[in-house]
Amino acid sequence: MEFKEFAYCSDKYQYTMGKSFMECGNAEKPAVFNLFYRKAPENNNWAVVSGTDEVLEMISNLGSMPEDFFGKFLPGDEYAEFRHYLAGMKFTGNVYAMKEGEIAFPNQPIVIVEAPLVQAQVLETPMLCIMNHQMAVATKASRVCRATDRPVSEFGSRRAHGPWAATYGAKAAIIAGCASTSNILTGVMNGVPSTGTMAHSFVTSYGSTVEGEHKAFCDYIRTHRGENLILLIDTYDTLKCGVLNAIRAFKENGIDNSYPYGYGIRLDSGDLAYLSVEVRKILDAHGFTGCKIFATNSLDEYLITDLERQGAKIDSYGVGDAIATSKAAPCFGNVYKLVQVGGEPVLKKSEDRIKLINPGFQITYRLMKDDEDGNEIYKADVTCLRGDSLAEDIEAGRTVTVKDEYDRYKYKVFEAGTYRWRALQVPAIRDGARVAPRRTLQEKKAFYNDTLHHFSPSERRLINPHYYKVDISDDLYNLKNGILSKLVEEIAKFKI
Repeated sequence: MEFKEFAYCSDKYQYTMGKSFMECGNAEKPAVFNLFYRKAPENNNWAVVSGTDEVLEMISNLGSMPEDFFGKFLPGDEYAEFRHYLAGMKFTGNVYAMKEGEIAFPNQPIVIVEAPLVQAQVLETPMLCIMNHQMAVATKASRVCRATDRPVSEFGSRRAHGPWAATYGAKAAIIAGCASTSNILTGVMNGVPSTGTMAHSFVTSYGSTVEGEHKAFCDYIRTHRGENLILLIDTYDTLKCGVLNAIRAFKENGIDNSYPYGYGIRLDSGDLAYLSVEVRKILDAHGFTGCKIFATNSLDEYLITDLERQGAKIDSYGVGDAIATSKAAPCFGNVYKLVQVGGEPVLKKSEDRIKLINPGFQITYRLMKDDEDGNEIYKADVTCLRGDSLAEDIEAGRTVTVKDEYDRYKYKVFEAGTYRWRALQVPAIRDGARVAPRRTLQEKKAFYNDTLHHFSPSERRLINPHYYKVDISDDLYNLKNGILSKLVEEIAKFKI
């Protein structure tokens, strides 16, 4: 499948609605949709944004297929006019989006689409497909990487849900903190090196003997001299032959602490805490104090935290399916909702309070102050209606009061001259053309790292994090409750 077809990786009801929009004269009605999530997985305080670049690419490919393509899922004369419309329907609207690597909180618009109704509507499924996958992986990778100060490598391609998921999931993992990936296509597409060592099959290809293991190690060193050298030592017995054969091979091939490219061993089974301590003792006793210990074996943030609590002597970790499939929470909860149509704010009311959405064309401001040491600390996020009174006051740097949506007696005052701000949703597409600058994978990763460290340590912790202040403006609050009150009143009077 070519990338241009991903714009049509969709649900049919997007197009059955589209036909009705067109035939009822509503297709070109101006509309605003928000993509956001309601609750972060695994009791996270927040989520990491990834996927917006692929969303912009997908949007640019709307209208790239010939008319007969649409006939394959919209057959019949009754769809002929609509098929012709779709074949020429390029995206002409505006998109505002959070940058990849941004940290987003529940109910904040991550992507805002302002476009003719039918154009915005048909983007829902492919946009959610992209964003839900990448944000699930990025948010999990962030958790795993925050469990340790040591490097974490992503190598879950074999467990990912297909090649697309493996490639773009690895990208999301790098953004959210992973030091490297084993996926070569991700590396090629993003101009970053991929990493890899050896599998057990390399060792067993020399026969299931202790000397075969030794020969495998020597041949690997010989054929990869000038690169980082990592030997897998648990094929037969980690302590009784694996680490000893690694030491033999290193010595016989002149690899020691002076080797400039780095060298080490990998543990992939057994009691990693115990084995890493014992292996460290053996390596050090033979003078290989610079030999690194790399650990894999179905790791996640909880196991890594426990290994470090036990005093494991591990220098870096490799994490596969826990990141690649966001194993503990594989389904991320982004949704895509209409919030304004024909200039009128709208919302979806639900029996479930959590599903109540914020109406209108919005923008989120992140407010920041300096601590006593002069470090910039993020203090609160507030989502406003674009151009409302609080938005104007923030942009002018006036004194503002941010109130808790669910307890209006809780509030925080930001005095004029004591805070700074930035808008989280930035222009990405204007009048159908991309305006967002293209950033490298390393630039996205650096942006995430910088953003993360502006939050307090208590907000970054994995278990029971302190909840960061996230609120809405009075104007948005009043609009939302005004629509609800009017709707409840109408429902109460409604009869047939």
